[in-house]
Amino acid sequence: MFEQAFKNIDDILHKDAGSSSELDYTEQTSWLLFLKYLDALEQDRAMRRLSR
Repeated sequence: MFEQAFKNIDDILHKDAGSSSELDYTEQTSWLLFLKYLDALEQDRAMRRLSR
């Protein structure tokens, strides 16, 4: 499940002009995953507030 998501992210970042190897975009991948986590957390908290 996650393997395909990581591969998709890697493919997109690899096509970026500034990325030539996996080491170049490891930081970018980590940042994207962190932002995804924060988005899910905010959505969860919003749903909890609405359900009160």
